Amino acid sequence: MERQMITEVQGARRTVATYGSYLEAQRAVDYLSDHNFPVQRAAIVAEGIRLVEQVTGRLNYGRAILNGALSGASTGLFVALLLGFLGFLGPAAGAAILSLALYGLIFGAILGAVLGLVGYAVTGGQRDFTSISGMQAERFVVMVDAEVADDATRLLASLSTGR
Repeated sequence: MERQMITEVQGARRTVATYGSYLEAQRAVDYLSDHNFPVQRAAIVAEGIRLVEQVTGRLNYGRAILNGALSGASTGLFVALLLGFLGFLGPAAGAAILSLALYGLIFGAILGAVLGLVGYAVTGGQRDFTSISGMQAERFVVMVDAEVADDATRLLASLSTGR
């Protein structure tokens, strides 16, 4: 558990602890809450933010079509079921909902495949990979209003010592 006790003044709030993970910072604020600290006067601030893009695979025409078809099918199914459940079908809704869902799934898959193909063709091979992007922080700072910072520091010191 990487943690530092800091009393740096930043505006009307003071940093009372720094953690290496969000879960540790969350646990600290939960500890404050459990000890009747006014947690509405606290904040967890992520610092050292960076964007990380994890490459998950190669992208080619076949995969672009498949990804588009899967995305389109799920969207088509969702829209069809939404329209069906909202009652736009009249009295024979049970069978009609299933029929509408099937048509939505098929039409969505076809449209999604076409859009996936066109989208990939437009890039001209400049992005031949798939990826997932996410934000990462270097550290998570627990800040509280300056008036209650001493109480928070005292409580968090007892958390780190296990008392």
